[in-house]
Amino acid sequence: MLLKTSLRSFFAHKGRMALSLIAVVLSVAFVSGTLVFSNTATATFDKLFATTASDISVRQAVPDAAADADDEQDGGRGKPRTVPVATEQKIAALPGVKSARGEVSVQNAVLTNPLTNKAVGPTSGAPTITGSWHDNQNMLKITSGKAPAGGGQIVLDADTAKKAGLGIDSKLRVITAAGDRVFTISGIATFQTTNPGAALAFLDLPTAQEHLLGTTALSTVEVTGDGSKSNDELKAAALATLGDGYKVLTAAEQKAEGKADMGFLDYMKYAMLGFAGISLLVGGFLIINTFSMLVAQRTREIGLLRAIGGSRSQVNRSVLIEALILGVLGSTLGLLAGIGLAIGLIQLMKATGMNLSSADLEIGASVPIASYAVGVVITVLAAWIPARRASRISPMAALRDHGTPSEAKANRIRAAIGVLLTAGGAALLAAAAAASTASAGGQLLGLGVVLSLVGLVVLGPLLSTAVVRVLGAVLPALFGPSGKLAQRNATRNPRRTGATAAALMIGLALVTGASVVTSSMVSSANDQIDQSVGADYVVASRTNADLTPAMVTAAQGAQGLKHLTLQKSIPVAFTTSDGKRTKEHLAAATKTFVEDFKIPAESGSAEQAFAVGGVAVGSEFAKEHGLKTGDRITADYGQGHTQELTVGLIIKAGSDMFNGTFANLDTVAKAIPAADLPADKAMFAKIVDGADPAKTLAALEDSLKAYPQLTVTDKAGYKEIIQSQVNTLLYMVYGLLGLAIVVAVLGVVNTLALSVVERTREIGLLRAIGLSRRQLRRMIRLESVVIAIFGALLGTGLGLAWGVTSQQVLAGSGISLLTIPVGTIVAILFASAVVGLLAALLPAFRAGRMNVLAAIATD
Repeated sequence: MLLKTSLRSFFAHKGRMALSLIAVVLSVAFVSGTLVFSNTATATFDKLFATTASDISVRQAVPDAAADADDEQDGGRGKPRTVPVATEQKIAALPGVKSARGEVSVQNAVLTNPLTNKAVGPTSGAPTITGSWHDNQNMLKITSGKAPAGGGQIVLDADTAKKAGLGIDSKLRVITAAGDRVFTISGIATFQTTNPGAALAFLDLPTAQEHLLGTTALSTVEVTGDGSKSNDELKAAALATLGDGYKVLTAAEQKAEGKADMGFLDYMKYAMLGFAGISLLVGGFLIINTFSMLVAQRTREIGLLRAIGGSRSQVNRSVLIEALILGVLGSTLGLLAGIGLAIGLIQLMKATGMNLSSADLEIGASVPIASYAVGVVITVLAAWIPARRASRISPMAALRDHGTPSEAKANRIRAAIGVLLTAGGAALLAAAAAASTASAGGQLLGLGVVLSLVGLVVLGPLLSTAVVRVLGAVLPALFGPSGKLAQRNATRNPRRTGATAAALMIGLALVTGASVVTSSMVSSANDQIDQSVGADYVVASRTNADLTPAMVTAAQGAQGLKHLTLQKSIPVAFTTSDGKRTKEHLAAATKTFVEDFKIPAESGSAEQAFAVGGVAVGSEFAKEHGLKTGDRITADYGQGHTQELTVGLIIKAGSDMFNGTFANLDTVAKAIPAADLPADKAMFAKIVDGADPAKTLAALEDSLKAYPQLTVTDKAGYKEIIQSQVNTLLYMVYGLLGLAIVVAVLGVVNTLALSVVERTREIGLLRAIGLSRRQLRRMIRLESVVIAIFGALLGTGLGLAWGVTSQQVLAGSGISLLTIPVGTIVAILFASAVVGLLAALLPAFRAGRMNVLAAIATD
């Protein structure tokens, strides 16, 4: 009987449930789509790593001073790691080895089209890998042309060739530190598994050794066992035979290494799930509103159920069964929509060069389990509050249509809890801003954000009465009776108005907070550039590749330059007087660096640090090891190269541009032989006094036009690069938060639509006494605009508090200037009014079409 009643009620109000259903569908779709995409990407790359991994892989061990993950490819010296050719024969002779194949592979080569002088390869973070071709490739197969033979031929992967418009017999230029040569494409190779987005080019082995390594050596030796020994046994035998200086990875370890390199997929997954959580939170308010209004509209029906013997628990269950139906239906549709979203994400990744296949979707049991758990649980929990409220209505009160319980006591409790939570959140935000360290401040900030958000949600209904009355004060004067009615309607049900505004508040608070942080990032970076950068031009590689000697020579030939500063990045392990060993990357630059940059000093000076034998260290590093200027530290560059350095400068905290250690290149050259020094990473140029900056920039760009992978920027261009990087991050955040705002807008639409149904008789009476359709529609639109602006004001205020606190917490990490994006905030408020107007169009249209007599007769 109870189930039958619930089903009849659900389908009787299916129109009213529709928007709540959409909210559940959108939220679940985000969760399921994220999981399907993540599972598919992970499974695809697992197949790739399984295909390409040999039983064991032998390579040069990274020196301890360079043992960071980003040094795995080049051994920390800006030069490819190599093993002697004899390694191949040694490994091949081991028991249990079926074959051993020496290979060359580097990631520091740059491919360009010599006809167009444009770089060939990925524009995203994927690598360009150039190496030696072998006939038993597992990952690629030559589908056009032939394998490279001789010193002038090269094979290019099909995806890169297609994007660059290259084919058989096209020319391809390969730029490395060892040389700069043009090859003829002899073959096009097609991926047999997923292309991870990289560009791959292959030479024959002797040419690869000469042009890519600059020496007769190998990058790795890939080993296949004969099955008589396990991979771990082969690894142990290889290490015992080769001795120190070698690193051996089993197939499992190679796969794990590959997965670690794909860590961005995990970040993407958790970020999207985080935004899905926000959408679920916002959708929860919509569902609470929907069921609250449905319960209010069914007051007499509930009274009749109670009068004929229905208990409180039965009324409660009746409402929850409706929520359960809504949750199951929404979760099912959301699961299907999520699969579609995953396919869309796969297509988006294809556009960036990662060719995932929608035919290989990995759904698995976790996806439907998570989808139904999220959709059903959130819906039922959101409906529990109005269900509980409905069960407290006495039968007689319900039959008299006075079913809403007295809320005076509840409002007092709500006010006390709301004030307590909001005050606690504000106190935590203030404490976070005043915290001595970023980590401590971050923890307080997180707690403050949660408490302040919950506090304002609780206080929302109480604030709505006062704030909406103020916001709507001008409506009667501007719009007459329609404005006065709109103002009164918006304050009639504070709980409903507060819940509707809260949904919009959450999305706008996050957008505003993100805008404050990113604006502060840009202004702080620009301020650091203005204060610290004395160089007129910066030259670096778009792909973070090394600068070749030919590039340096070309830049030095540009007219109008006073000097050219060269900078290298050298991994080092510092041993301080406290006995601790710390790995760092040392920026070693020529002595004119102190003319090109003003390093903020806590103590000492840049001149002391760049004197021969000196070093500059960061403030946190100095505090951690108890260092002061004049103290001595030992630098270990690996391969037996060490030296004593004197701390000449302690860099002031808070400068993101000088976050590391710095020294004169002449100092480092005393410890590391010239042949072992890495290539340059960047060049900084200063023009001669009186020279035309524009002409000098043009001359520098012209001298380097043969190298399209390089960027040549002045200060303004450097700022634009930072601005574009921050904007890219901000737009991604805006896009993801857009889902929460869409759900919030649906909440406004739903609230208005249900309130129109709730006020059917009232609307009929208003029409009967002379209110025109136009005035009625205007009343509903104004009501919507006022509620939207109320939510926007709460969200903007909360977002400003979060954003300002975040900037203060990050002030020591380089975001030293607080910038409030006034234009963005004004645009948000204006857009909120537009959102309110658009959200009211359909409810207003439906209200205007009501038959007056039928509306009056509604019971």
